[in-house]
Amino acid sequence: MRHARILMCPPTYYGIEYEINPWMSRSRGSDTSRAAQQWNALCESLRGLGVTVELMTPQPSLPDLVFTANAGLVFRTRFFSSSFRHEVRARETPHFDAWFARHGFIVEHLPEGMYFEGAGDALFCGPILFAGYRIRSDALAHQHLGHVLGKMVLPLELVNPRFYHLDTCFCPLAPGEAIYYPEAFDAYGRKVLESHVPKLLAINEPEAMRFGANAVVVGKTVITNTGCDQLGAMLRASGYQTTAVELDEFLKAGGSAKCLTLRLDGEEAAEW
Repeated sequence: MRHARILMCPPTYYGIEYEINPWMSRSRGSDTSRAAQQWNALCESLRGLGVTVELMTPQPSLPDLVFTANAGLVFRTRFFSSSFRHEVRARETPHFDAWFARHGFIVEHLPEGMYFEGAGDALFCGPILFAGYRIRSDALAHQHLGHVLGKMVLPLELVNPRFYHLDTCFCPLAPGEAIYYPEAFDAYGRKVLESHVPKLLAINEPEAMRFGANAVVVGKTVITNTGCDQLGAMLRASGYQTTAVELDEFLKAGGSAKCLTLRLDGEEAAEW
């Protein structure tokens, strides 16, 4: 297993300042101190697994900078920067680009007019790049990435606005293995997954709504939000260890463990 390196951003300025998905409600808001405690618990869990956690500097007026998974797609020394659909998140891009340039990555942008939201919608499972489209990212953007990388890309249409990024409903565990929430996809998307991922662990609706599929995989350990007991049992029966970290403050913005992390060494299930 490659040494795991993960990019995170402390939730100093995290909050619900706008509403761009069905989870967000400015009237409900978030609890700053609880968010900090939960983020720290996730960070320490990762470090306890031997992960090197690298940190972004939080920025005022960018409450979602904490969700580093959406920064872009990392492939070896290349960083394909996101082109966000919503302007409130597009303001994050210069900060992510500057961080990756300072840390030795080649920063690349997709052609003008293509929406692409990074590892939120582009996940390797073995040699195949699975790509969520319609709600935030465009199928054309993923086709472009496949061409540039020389990789097979399989587009998956997301049909439930609550599962607006692929990483909210699909989590590669290893080549040929993944967690998924079937109802987030149309019938064709489900068929694509069933045809190309031999071992799929289907999460139930209550645990999907806890963002159980928005998990972080480090080797044979899977970190999920709390309240995903059935998923945990399935994972352990499949030879994985599980860690549950309460991340409910981030669920209020439509995020959980995976959203808060970006693999700098490439997704663990990718075959380079």
